[in-house]
Amino acid sequence: MHFAMILLQNQPDAETIQRMVLAFMAIMPIFILVGLAVIIIPVWFICKKAGFSPWLSLLCAVPLGNLILLYVLAFSQWKVVPVQQTAWQPPAYPPQV
Repeated sequence: MHFAMILLQNQPDAETIQRMVLAFMAIMPIFILVGLAVIIIPVWFICKKAGFSPWLSLLCAVPLGNLILLYVLAFSQWKVVPVQQTAWQPPAYPPQV
């Protein structure tokens, strides 16, 4: 907020603008990589658990690739066998001797 106020008070010269743009261009790839990792890692595990190749999660890096992957996961047959549910049996009361 204070930085914005300083820019409003003093008109920055061309050299200051160039340094700000250079700093932004240096930091932006880091933000992009972190954002991609936040999306790709969970999708990797979802694809693995669904029985698909986890490399499909890299579609999230392509524009509209995440939408394609979402439809593939939603409408395809998953290659996973469901786990059998075991019935819970209450303990015998009063205890048998």
